[in-house]
Amino acid sequence: MERHTVTVDPSLLDELEWRGLIAEATDREALRAALAEGVRFYVGFDPTAPSLHMGHLVQVLTARRLQLAGHTPYALVGGATGMIGDPKESGERSMNSLDVVREWTDRVRGQIEPFLDFDGPNGATMVNNYDWTENLSTIDFLRDVGKHFPVNRMLARDVVRSRLEDGISFTEFSYVLLQSMDFLELFRQHGVTVQFGGSDQWGNITGGVELIRRVTGDRTHAFTTPLLTRADGTKYGKTEGGALWLDPELMSPYAFHQFWLNVEDAKVGELLRVFTFLEREEIEALEERHAAEPFRREAQRVLADEVTTLVHGAQETEQAKQAAQALFGSGDISELTESTLAAALSETGVAEVPTGQPMPDIVELLVMSGLTQSKGEARRAVKDGGAYLNNHRVADEAYAPTQEDLLAGRWLVLRRGKKRFAGVRVG
Repeated sequence: MERHTVTVDPSLLDELEWRGLIAEATDREALRAALAEGVRFYVGFDPTAPSLHMGHLVQVLTARRLQLAGHTPYALVGGATGMIGDPKESGERSMNSLDVVREWTDRVRGQIEPFLDFDGPNGATMVNNYDWTENLSTIDFLRDVGKHFPVNRMLARDVVRSRLEDGISFTEFSYVLLQSMDFLELFRQHGVTVQFGGSDQWGNITGGVELIRRVTGDRTHAFTTPLLTRADGTKYGKTEGGALWLDPELMSPYAFHQFWLNVEDAKVGELLRVFTFLEREEIEALEERHAAEPFRREAQRVLADEVTTLVHGAQETEQAKQAAQALFGSGDISELTESTLAAALSETGVAEVPTGQPMPDIVELLVMSGLTQSKGEARRAVKDGGAYLNNHRVADEAYAPTQEDLLAGRWLVLRRGKKRFAGVRVG
């Protein structure tokens, strides 16, 4: 197959290792030699939800790093494997309909596309494994793929072994065959010789490497990125509201920015390496300044700005920053757009005042919003100078907001002290 002529960065593997992006690899020296020549690689995403999340972002950005280093990406969105889902340790996945999986496939493709360049000598290609499985017969699948998978090795997989006592369906048990077939198909049709994914995919990925060796006798390569965890060992990627979604409809850019802004001091350097394209010297300088003055949280602010800009764009990042400054009293809250204001306040909980109902006074609003537990506590907050309406201190406990106080025609922002705030929506 004709090979593209591109300039390849020979230091890529060293860069990936420095960034902590290599967990396992089939053979590091063989992988290094392949990357020195230029490869076609693939990474897969199953549409088992309507959006990608933080874990997927690691893979998307790693694909972008490989492409920038001169390699050719194949991004696979699994319309077929998404119908099944990779086995989970916690139990069987719910099956989604073909229509739902198709919708989610389109959404996931749209989230991946902005990160890759689809033009030029190493332009990316988007593929869907439903294209080569839709008309595949069961007999052909069992003869051409299934015969190459010893059952004892499939049973030895960690996720399968953990599910044996409670039970695992043949459908999920066979998932590794489908993903392995993807690598074989892309190797045959497109000359793809490298696959990578998250470390939880190591068994599926090496299954594809082994299938290619058994069927064709050729050698291919693979690596995984490590699972990201907090300092206490728990998984990253979850917030109080659920997964750290990339879709702004599921997680607002404001909430997304706040997540990165509040990461632990012990992990911020690691996350800067994984999720930003800052140069090594800049990251190491940030880490030094952070170690000397962690209270300034400069590293977190850079991390939050960089990642939010990558995912949502510079304008949304600026809106998120302005919203945080305004809500915490250091910016003009009246300049926020209604969508930004609504998104930010939704993270705190919102009290409702129906249209036509008399506006409650500040004491009642503090209780309704949950900022105080009782009217007596609310009165003390006002008396002590700790009650704010739209960032203005309220000194009169009988004050009831008017139409002129409403932001964007329907919102009030209450704050107690410096950091506790809540929203009130009228209508």
